[in-house]
Amino acid sequence: MIVGIDLGTTNSLIAIWENGAPRLIPNSLGEVLTPSCVSVDEDGSILVGRAARERLQTHPQHSAANFKRMMGSDKTVYLGKRAFRPEELSALVLRSLKEDAEAALNQPVTEAVITVPAYFSDAQRKATRAAGQLAGLKVERLLNEPTAAALAYGIHLRDGESKFLVFDLGGGTFDVSVLDLFENVMEVRASAGDNYLGGEDFVSTLVDRFFETAKVPEALRSDARFMQGLSAQVEQAKRALSDSPRTVIQARDGENEYRMELDEAAFEKHCALLLARLRSPVERALRDARLPLAELDNIVLAGGATRMPIVRRMAARMFGRFPSCEINPDEVVALGAAVQAGLKMRDAALDEVVMTDVAPYSLGVSTTVRIAGDQFSHGHFDPIIERNTVIPVSRVKRYYPIQDNQKVVELQVFQGEARMASDNIKLGELEVRLPSGVEDRGVDVRFTYDVNGLLQVEATVIATREVFSLVIEGNPGLLSEQEIAQRFSALSELKIHPRDRIENRTLVARAERLYQHLRGMPREQLGREITRFETALETQDQRIIAPAAKAFREVVDYFDHQSFLLPES
Repeated sequence: MIVGIDLGTTNSLIAIWENGAPRLIPNSLGEVLTPSCVSVDEDGSILVGRAARERLQTHPQHSAANFKRMMGSDKTVYLGKRAFRPEELSALVLRSLKEDAEAALNQPVTEAVITVPAYFSDAQRKATRAAGQLAGLKVERLLNEPTAAALAYGIHLRDGESKFLVFDLGGGTFDVSVLDLFENVMEVRASAGDNYLGGEDFVSTLVDRFFETAKVPEALRSDARFMQGLSAQVEQAKRALSDSPRTVIQARDGENEYRMELDEAAFEKHCALLLARLRSPVERALRDARLPLAELDNIVLAGGATRMPIVRRMAARMFGRFPSCEINPDEVVALGAAVQAGLKMRDAALDEVVMTDVAPYSLGVSTTVRIAGDQFSHGHFDPIIERNTVIPVSRVKRYYPIQDNQKVVELQVFQGEARMASDNIKLGELEVRLPSGVEDRGVDVRFTYDVNGLLQVEATVIATREVFSLVIEGNPGLLSEQEIAQRFSALSELKIHPRDRIENRTLVARAERLYQHLRGMPREQLGREITRFETALETQDQRIIAPAAKAFREVVDYFDHQSFLLPES
């Protein structure tokens, strides 16, 4: 069984191709969105999803989110005393999704198509593949997120020819892809993006504005609990503006209360720089695709952050028309991943569908340029595979040593678009030994880039036909196969909170988060209700727990509603 997984910055989803169509699989709470959050509970067990997200506010030192942005780096996240790499935290999310699918399908899930931002680097893609391995999955394909969104839409459009652009703004990344659909062929013409632009940046901008407007002491930035609570309030306000013209952001530190009013116009003004950053990747993708804006038949929105009215208005102004959002932007990438899973399984309903993709970055080597005579300029980037080349692809270029008696050529491999190699991302290096006393001292350097966005490098000495191969390993934060095996064993031994109890644990976490927001008599009342419900849980008797959970949920729903009834100004 191959599943499709959208491993997102804010939320993750899992889906399958079934009976000729993609279908989302709900988690143990009956929800298709699983927050990409991990927390270590008081008993040392691991919580994933909504329960972990609730604990971000109450137990920030034991909880983590937004770790997708760290993928491919050597950063370490501490949850209490336990250290995790970004791949391991992502693996715990993937493992939770895998277990949900196995419970729903009543069969093992061993293979997956996992989506990644189109602009993910080589190191980030390898880290995502490693996360899949750590979760016990064979990663059949890494699929670019805009391409996945296009698949979800393209299957319905395959009878006609269509050129369209996918505008994918998620929680942590922004991607743009221009696609051409004709005769059952889905061709990606160009991709561009920004790996550090997403919905979380809009939240961070409002948090900064709140500190300035509400005169919040800067010292509170180091208070993890205050910051998590404020971020949650800002996120709530951001969502509220989708339905109402104005809202209020409130935060409390002891007896001090801070407040800021926010309306659509102010929100758009505060985030003007972020909105401006959305334009450049769109222009680059259209330029690389050599496609005028007027020739686009449709604009497709993907990613939860495109729900924001200010983003939709900006997109409408940029494209001169209203974008399409017939498919839920939170779900479209996962649905497309399921379509790709169906393609991998060669489902009869997809037999005639063909899909191509492109390389998001230029890939090349550092070279030396002769200026005049014996004058040289070193460190120039020479692309072998240009960005937005259709993949899979294999390209070769011939290079020569600078000096006649040179015995070794150091090939340094980079990805990026800058003129100088040092301004791009170094992927690795390869030492090529040159023979002496031969007439042709050239070296053919071949780059092979596959559909998963993984690069192989081969250097062939022309005179001897000796081949030197590069296994790119030196990226910061990448795990070796041996390290993956060791960490897989360690993760397998972690105590994961039982699925059949996660609903009650999530309810308690939600109540604890509300408790911190309340004061006075309501706070005392909710505290007593939490204790009463925990006492029922300790009996481990479902006949007692079931009615207690129902009554407790009603209480929590009441307090949750009351806590967000903001006073009119």
